[in-house]
Amino acid sequence: MTLANLPPLVTVFGGSGFVGRHVVRALAKRGYNIRVAVRRPDLAGFLQPLGNVGQISFVQANLRYRSSIDRAVDGASHVVNCVGILHETGRNTFDAVQEFGARAVAEAARGAGATLTHISAIGANANSESGYGRTKGRAETAILSIKPDAVILRPSIVFGPEDSFFNKFADMARMSPVLPLVGGGKTKFQPVYVEDIAEAVARAVDGKVAGGKIYELGGPEVLSFRECLETMLKVTCRKNPLVSLPFSVASLIGSIASLIPFVTPPITPDQVRMLKHDNIVSAAAEAEGRTLKGLGITPTMAASVLDSYLVHYRPHGQYTGTGKAA
Repeated sequence: MTLANLPPLVTVFGGSGFVGRHVVRALAKRGYNIRVAVRRPDLAGFLQPLGNVGQISFVQANLRYRSSIDRAVDGASHVVNCVGILHETGRNTFDAVQEFGARAVAEAARGAGATLTHISAIGANANSESGYGRTKGRAETAILSIKPDAVILRPSIVFGPEDSFFNKFADMARMSPVLPLVGGGKTKFQPVYVEDIAEAVARAVDGKVAGGKIYELGGPEVLSFRECLETMLKVTCRKNPLVSLPFSVASLIGSIASLIPFVTPPITPDQVRMLKHDNIVSAAAEAEGRTLKGLGITPTMAASVLDSYLVHYRPHGQYTGTGKAA
């Protein structure tokens, strides 16, 4: 195979994260060469079996340092940015990672002449009261000003084997006699399967998704916070009571928990602010076809997948209900 006939190179920032690893797998199946840009390449080796020998390589990169971004993008035909954080720690702030970092990736992609696919989030809004939503929104504006042909994907809460939503509450249900319903559990979500997001990214890299647009990715169901937890409890065969927790109390708990060093808080005040708003696909996106269905992807039901990875949270694991010991 001559150099001219080599498969295109795709740089995936955050390729070892929850969404990133599924994006890498989807791209590997399509035959792309993949360069995974992560802060700790030594911890990303688990991705190599997702492709053929030599198909997946690694490079050290940190979105706070522009030189490392340029190095990671050099020679790539496509760039995918999967990096995002749910809470701030040390120098990894929303401003540094989700705004400055995203802008730097877009500038590097433009310099390399590469196409860009950026994963944002429903709730992204430059005027949001939440730091998470605000920096996501500002990043989108910056990206489209730098790369007008960029593809921006906004998923609702994402579910899959390594998710931080259903897994978190399923684990909490094993230890806590009750589960909290922040704000009464009325916030609406549209859980979207991580494999569906990965497929959307892969189609964007294939050049089958129109650039310069923001796509909102949600699953086939709109569920309230309460309904999400009820679904999780049903799958895990548990009966923990659900207790309403006012936003103010949840925010106070998050503030106190955030002061404990080296411990990931169960919730932060910023996340509480995000929960005050529904996290679903907008009517405008539906009407204009800027959705999974508009991309030709059939959204996956959460109930059809949750059982496959929440089973170990059952009282007796896979043997729950069979009469066998765990």
